[in-house]
Amino acid sequence: MPDIQLKDVTKRFGNSTIIPRFDASIKDGEFLVLLGPSGCGKSTLLRMIAGLTEITDGALAFDGQDVTDWSPSRRGVAFVFQSYALYPHMTVRENIAFPLLMDAFRTWHHIPLVSSIVRWKLMRRPDIASRTNQIAEQLELTPLMDRRPASLSGGQRQRVALARSLVRDPSLYLLDEPLSNLDAKLRTQMRSEISALHQRVRKTFIYVTHDQVEAMTMATNIIVMNDGEIQQIGTPDEIYARPANTFVARFVGAPPMNLLGVRRDGSRLALDGGAGWRHPGALPADERLILGLRPERLTLLPEGRPGIPAQVVLVERLGAEVILGCRAISADGKSSGDLLRQDLIFVRVAGNPHVAPGAKVSLGYDADAATWYSADTEQALPDPRPVSATAEA
Repeated sequence: MPDIQLKDVTKRFGNSTIIPRFDASIKDGEFLVLLGPSGCGKSTLLRMIAGLTEITDGALAFDGQDVTDWSPSRRGVAFVFQSYALYPHMTVRENIAFPLLMDAFRTWHHIPLVSSIVRWKLMRRPDIASRTNQIAEQLELTPLMDRRPASLSGGQRQRVALARSLVRDPSLYLLDEPLSNLDAKLRTQMRSEISALHQRVRKTFIYVTHDQVEAMTMATNIIVMNDGEIQQIGTPDEIYARPANTFVARFVGAPPMNLLGVRRDGSRLALDGGAGWRHPGALPADERLILGLRPERLTLLPEGRPGIPAQVVLVERLGAEVILGCRAISADGKSSGDLLRQDLIFVRVAGNPHVAPGAKVSLGYDADAATWYSADTEQALPDPRPVSATAEA
């Protein structure tokens, strides 16, 4: 099971640079998720690790050994595709066993008649039959072994694709948006199954997705990507609690982090247009700032209480919680503020706050809940609290 190092990895297609430079180290046994919007280079990077796409520049190493020019088969990886890529004319048993059959008669597989006869005989070889049955049992596929893919549900097909990847006991698992074709219920089930599989086999998984729920619930570490570049590397908790820049803040979280462009005047903050309030803690030195607040870290207070003056314009009741969309207002009751290309301030409230659209409120928050960004670079700023206070907190 290798540690993986990517050093200055670049991918160009003609004059178009898909991945400019990519540096990362992936520890043995990690469940790493490559997270980002469609077209940001996640799948291309995964295919380069697998050896299915050539690396233009840079180097890829497994445990310090350069594998940049190795063939896919030599790398010992399993690749699970978004489309399952099952053979429709083969049974589940034959699909699972196929990688073992290819290893056993690679020289003759292209001759149709010979291929069929040899494959039939090899399927009955004790080691291949035993390994196939073992993997099928692990993924609860035993009752389906004689069926063909067309008669299976989406979740069953995905389990067959996983079983086919497992059967060769690879050292590295690469999964390219494997759940995107499933409905919401099946995605939830398969997330649990893939996470349990990772715990069981204790191998390195690299998983590509644009779905932040998959990333946050499955990963031990996440690399957030945009335009082929790394935006942040960290655990799910680190990325959610302290996004490295405003792109990550917007991309991770539903609703996303509220980002308010503010001006600092002593201990007060003001939005463009007049709405202002006293901040309950230390402030960065910059005069122009971006204040980041997660929806669940805001509290709903009666109008006039200390906090951000706002008016409720949207109420989404989700059963156990309510999402409120609020608009900051100035002292004269008019809409106010630069919300950094964000029309509303979202608040997540447990239970039923019995608030209707049009209600005027105050949005309170703890100073420790704030994340600060430079208005110029949109990168996270250091915590403005004294070091001793931060340590005590």
